[in-house]
Amino acid sequence: MMQMKQQQDLAQLIEEFKQRCQQKGLKLTYQRMVIYEALATSHDHPDAEHVYKRVRERIPTISRDTVYRTLALLCDMGLIASVGCARDRVRFDPNVGIHHHFICQRCGTAYDVDWPEFQRLDVPDDLRRVGRLESIRVELRGTCKNCAPEPDDRRQTQHADAE
Repeated sequence: MMQMKQQQDLAQLIEEFKQRCQQKGLKLTYQRMVIYEALATSHDHPDAEHVYKRVRERIPTISRDTVYRTLALLCDMGLIASVGCARDRVRFDPNVGIHHHFICQRCGTAYDVDWPEFQRLDVPDDLRRVGRLESIRVELRGTCKNCAPEPDDRRQTQHADAE
């Protein structure tokens, strides 16, 4: 049941991708399609290098440059969004709808966070001097469950900090 939903979601993303390319007058090449599919089938917000490695499984002759340029093009078109700050490895997200992210500071994995309350944040009046707010995207940083120390380790860390 879950797998069928994921396949339907993927089919919808791919159809939207095709329509967007057509609207923008962008040629729908096999390479672009495979690169987008590599993103659309992942839920770990891969960086460009990971996308490149995934795409090479299907197109062994593809160059890094092609993958990187395609990711930049898809970003410019609004088909994917970059996640993270410039000093980090940029990660890409095929979900361009309004949502937020939790970034693990240890492993760098990005997780989607759906929290509509963030959209209702009361922004300061000073923001008007800077520009017009169009959307709010919150990035939370911490340690994911996979990287978090076990409860016994936490007690040892807290005990060591108290000394």
